[in-house]
Order: sequence, then structure tokens, then C-alpha cells
Amino acid sequence: MQNVAVIGLGTMGPGIAATLARSGLRVSAFDVDAPKRAKAPAGFATAATVLTALGVPDRTSAGIAVADSLAACVAGADLVIETIPEDLELKIRVFREVETHVGAACVLASDTSGIPITRIQAGTRLPERVIGMHWSNPPHIIPMIEVIAGEKTAPGVVDALVAVVRHSGHLPIIIRKDVAGFVENRVLYAVMRECLDLVEQGVIEPQDLDACVSWGIGYKLAVVGPMALLDMAGLDIYQAVGSYLNKELSARKDVAAYVTERTAQGRLGIKSGGGIYSYTPEQVAELQGARARKLVAVRKALQT
Repeated sequence: MQNVAVIGLGTMGPGIAATLARSGLRVSAFDVDAPKRAKAPAGFATAATVLTALGVPDRTSAGIAVADSLAACVAGADLVIETIPEDLELKIRVFREVETHVGAACVLASDTSGIPITRIQAGTRLPERVIGMHWSNPPHIIPMIEVIAGEKTAPGVVDALVAVVRHSGHLPIIIRKDVAGFVENRVLYAVMRECLDLVEQGVIEPQDLDACVSWGIGYKLAVVGPMALLDMAGLDIYQAVGSYLNKELSARKDVAAYVTERTAQGRLGIKSGGGIYSYTPEQVAELQGARARKLVAVRKALQT
């Protein structure tokens, strides 16, 4: 695969495009929203600066081409990556349109956060070439990418995508069963559910919870994964504590009112200037820069 098309230039698209271009692949990008297309080069440049800070070799063969249409973006593509909103029908509709412009050998990859790939490929003409490629935000910094085959994905497509991920300097994680949320988000959302429940019950304030998780389990898990942590602590300890604590953990099936009430008020987080916390435009820029620098430092430390 040499020619890659990235569809969607919102939160993830610019970082994905910059990462792939850095590895020497020829990359084109498109978004139906003209302002996002106009802002994309700045996003590419920001991601490139971070990749340089990470020491990622620069094998760029050409600049990222921002196309004015979907057809122009995917023309000649060997791999098309969609990173558009989490709407099953929208993703199927886009892939159906893509199929009218690409050859039969072109691989269609979805950056969905958790929609089963089998459901996406069911709406396409050649389901065997459809695969999941779940990047983690920010995609140019977090090196792990989940590779998920649907029920009809051809084994060769999995191998080809794994090769692309490795070529880009990232770490492919093969998910062996196409379950909703895959692995990263299933674990993350289980943690988020418990965190929201604790805050809602008044057990802890949001800022204290963040500090507790970041400097407690977050600090450990960056070095010792959950399965290795069980061995480190002792399975007998987990069995003893789990025998009473598991009964107390949140098992709610809906979304906490702590989130739904704020969403109804338009408090969506950084993107709206406030969610759980409030942000000024200056604070947003400062936070994004500081977090990128810290993530770069952590990645470098973990790679040594």
C-alpha cells in the first residue's frame, strides 16, 4: 500500500494523515466541511512538530493533498480510512460512495470507536475488504492501533493493514473477536462508568478523582498492564478483594445523569468551552500544548 486516503478532518483525521505521510506514504485527505479542509494544513503541521519531538524518522515523500471532493480524495487509493462521526448509516453511506471510485483491491478501514465492523461491512459491496483500524487520540502520539476483522474480512486484508501500522512506526494490536467497543474502549468506558458514579455519589470531587487515577492506577498501568498487574499483586489478593468489592461497583446500563444533563445544556467539554470543567480559549491552547508535551515525554520514557 502506497496511496492512502483519509476521510474526515475533525479530531482524528489530521493526526492520522500526518503520521502516515511521515512514514513515506502518499496521503490525500477530505472533509465535507470546507472550514475543516481549510484548517487541516495547520493540524498537519502541529502533528508533524510533535512527531519530530518524538524522534520519528521523516520519510515524507510529498505533502498531504487536501481534496475538494470525495472522488478526488480516493482516486487511486490502496487504503481508505474513514474517521467520520459515530453513525453506522453514515459510515455505510460513505463507504458505498467510496466503492464507486476505487478498485476492488482497495482496503476500506474504519476508525470507529466501537461499532462492530461486521455491521459496517454488511452494507458494502465487497465486505471482505472492510476492516477496523481504531486509532487512539491523539493519533500521532499514542502508538497503539487496534486492528479488527469483521466476520467477512479476508485474512490478507488483516495482514496488509498490520504491515501499514508497523510501517508507520505504530503498534498493531489484533482484536480476535469483533465485539462492540473492541478492547481499549470497553476497558476505558468501564473505568469512566465507575468514576462518574463515584463523583455523582459525592464520594470525591472531579479534580481529586483525576489526580487519584492519574497518579495511582494510571501511573502503574502505563508500565504494568492489567494482566501483569494481577500477577504482581497476587491472584489470591484479587480473589479476596474482588469477592466483596465487585458487588459494590457500578453496573448501570444507561449513561450517568452527570453527563446527560451537561450534554443537554450544551456543555460538551473543551469543544464548547466547558463540560465538567470550564475553559477559556487561552486555557484550551495551553492545555493542549502541555498535554502533548507530557504525552511525548511519557512515550519516550516507555520506549526506553
